[in-house]
This record gives sequence, structure tokens and C-alpha cells, in this order.
Amino acid sequence: MSNKYIIFTDTGSDLPGNIISEFEIGMLQLKYNIGGESYTAGLGGLPINKFYQKMRNGEVSTTSQVVPDDVTTAFEPLLEQGSDILYIVFSSGLSGTYNSVCVARDILLEKFPERKIIIVDSLAASLGQGLFVYKAACMKNEGKSIEEVAEWCESNKLNVIHTFTVEDLIYLYRGGRVSRTTQIAGTILGIKPVLHVDDEGHLIPIAKIRGRKQSLTALVDEAEKRLGDVKNAIFAISHGDCINDAEYVRDLVRTRLGINDCIISHVGPVIGSHSGPGTVALFMMGDHR
Repeated sequence: MSNKYIIFTDTGSDLPGNIISEFEIGMLQLKYNIGGESYTAGLGGLPINKFYQKMRNGEVSTTSQVVPDDVTTAFEPLLEQGSDILYIVFSSGLSGTYNSVCVARDILLEKFPERKIIIVDSLAASLGQGLFVYKAACMKNEGKSIEEVAEWCESNKLNVIHTFTVEDLIYLYRGGRVSRTTQIAGTILGIKPVLHVDDEGHLIPIAKIRGRKQSLTALVDEAEKRLGDVKNAIFAISHGDCINDAEYVRDLVRTRLGINDCIISHVGPVIGSHSGPGTVALFMMGDHR
């Protein structure tokens, strides 16, 4: 039996195109709606700067639920070619994608009983998910089997640190992440929340910081608390069209934590619809979330 397999993920991972191409990662294109138009995140979507400009102009972006047919359409050609699939999916705590993928898997395995489809709920988002997929892809390139990579993923997914902050609380308010009172008070007083993704894959506020620069510094403070003795070779930062702030956090990590290699990418429309322009998120491996 062939041991050929594909690592698959979705555009909730915010992986940059060069990594997707280099590691031949399969990508399920999630969908969003803005300005009365429907787009896919990734190929065929709006240029990311135009997406964020629309949001800054007051247009509301929403995301659409993945259905099992979307997944079967993406998977079936690979299974027909004799490839197994390891899908590392957007957090079930933030999206229904995981459930749709599980339904599609069960349908496809009836048609292709000789194939393997392993699904890992990353309980991660944005480049937290992306960094996790990247590490899995590196293991695959080292010759690890689908079972070995899947086992590593299940054993290590709760070690992916997520810390992030936003520039404008209105987007978190619309998504039910903060109250109206918090949104109004935060806007008036210049208070910026620092949030993380917990062990259930949910967004949880962990600090309230006054001032933008202080909130960016707090991302590194909070990550450092969770780092433990883990020695990282690489970390990741995603941003909502605010590259200068992302680079500020990158330089701070390099100076304080001594980690040099960094993946920087935009927060894509799937996450950006709910976090808004000005979001900055920091990700690395730690001993706990």
C-alpha cells in the first residue's frame, strides 16, 4: 500500500504562499462576504490591502460556513491519485469547518476504503495554525509517516502559544468577544485588550493594556510566560495590514527571546473579518498555552 500523503489545511491558517508552494500543502479555500460580494480567501479573493481598506471605510465582512461538499471536491482528486490526507484544521472552537471535514471524511472513506484521511483539530487559528502546519510539513519532508506526524500533532497542539491584540474593539464587539460597555470605554480610554487562544480553541481576554505600543510589548510578555524551557527555532507573526507594528514585535522577540527566524504574514479575511485592521498576533511553541 502506498504511503504517499498530502498535508492539507485551510485559509484560516494564514500561511504565506511561498511556504504553501515549497511544501506542497493542500489548501481549502474558506469564504467571506464584504460589500455585498462573496469571495474566497486566497486565490480569487480581494487583494488583502483592499479588503482592509473596505473595513476601514466601514464595510462589514462576514464569513461563510464550509459545507461537506466543499471538502469532498477538494479531497476526491487526491484520493483517486492514491494519496492519503492529513488535514490540520482551523480550531473547532472558532469555526464549524472541523465538523464539515469530519462529515466529508466519513463519506469519502466509504468510497475509498483503502485510503487514510486523518483529521487533527488544531485548536489554533491564523499563523498559530499555520506555524503548526509548517512544523508538520517539515516532519513530512524528513520522511515521517502520516501516522507519526499525526501523533506529533495531537501530542503538541496545546503547546502552540497565541497572543494577540487589536487596534479597534468594534470588531470584537460585533463578534460577541467583548461587551458594548468594554468597547466604548476601551475606545475612549485607549485600552487595548490582549487575548489568547485557550486549550478549547476559544478566544479569551487575558489583559487590558493602555496604549498601542504597550499592548504590542505585552504580546511578548505574555508569550514569554508560556514559553517555559522550550527552545524555538522559529516564531510567527500575523498582522491586519500594519506591517510596521508586526516588525516592532518581531524585533522585540529577537532581542528579548533570542529567536531569529520569523514567518510574517497578513491576517487573512477569515480571521480579519472578526479582528479587524490593526490586529497583531504572535505565535510560537511553549510548554503551555
